Amino acid sequence: MLNFILLIFIYIGIYAIAAMGLNLIVGYTGLLSLCQAGFLAIGAYTTAVLMTTFHMGFWESMIISGFIASLFGILIGIPTLRLKGDYLAIATLGFGEIVRNVILNWDSVTKGPMGINGIPGPSIFGTTLSSMDKPAWIVIIWIFVAATYYFIRRIIRSRVGRALEAIREDEIAASSMGINTAKYKIGAFTTGAFLAGIAGSLFAAFNQSVAPLTFDFMMSIMILCMAVLGGLGNSFATIVGAVIIVLASELPRLMGISHIIPPQLNQILFGLILVLMMIYRPQGIIGRIKLNYAKIVKEEISDLEK
Repeated sequence: MLNFILLIFIYIGIYAIAAMGLNLIVGYTGLLSLCQAGFLAIGAYTTAVLMTTFHMGFWESMIISGFIASLFGILIGIPTLRLKGDYLAIATLGFGEIVRNVILNWDSVTKGPMGINGIPGPSIFGTTLSSMDKPAWIVIIWIFVAATYYFIRRIIRSRVGRALEAIREDEIAASSMGINTAKYKIGAFTTGAFLAGIAGSLFAAFNQSVAPLTFDFMMSIMILCMAVLGGLGNSFATIVGAVIIVLASELPRLMGISHIIPPQLNQILFGLILVLMMIYRPQGIIGRIKLNYAKIVKEEISDLEK
């Protein structure tokens, strides 16, 4: 039981990183993206290939994986600049499916449906971690969760964050005020993809294997549910949403009744959560944090004066 609880905390941390990246795109910028699982897959497979084929270390592989995922974030961000709402969602959904099918059929690199096995864990102070070292993994992953939270908090409390929120509220008005909406929208996609790539790298190293069927459309929906459930535009609420969603999806296994619960239950559960939240509490459980911009501007002025 303790081993399973530690495993849940590890997955909560990994998904929280990806969900906070998605929240930057959806919650703060107002762009509906359904391809976060695709960015996770890119990060996971990049780490897997670099570590098994080129025998690189985990830490450099993770950074490279994040940057490669962010490059694909730029690629998906540029053609979707003119798309909004449902059309943007369909475009990003298509991108996620393209990534999964490329991984599934590029046998020479990704090993196709068999996936890649034998991925070594990170080396810390000369010791290589395995998936059995769960307490150490919890510390590492939740350090990344805290760093991601702080990173996004700094973005949102800066001029960049105010520009992103202006785009979310009224893109035409933001553009008329001189905000380069294209630059900020691509930047949001790039940053969100980078964080998903980091999460995918951690996912691959912890599981020591990757398979294409893991990164399907339902993973993107699950990550979106985490952001919506906690509250769009609130990183802490996204972490709370990740806790609730992961616990809800793993509850049958935790209670020992997974053999009588159909695997399609998660799909029903995620869809039901989205529908109910949109009807009864669209702001999420915690809701969006309203920043005191007057205070933030005063702090920036005082910092400049120093």
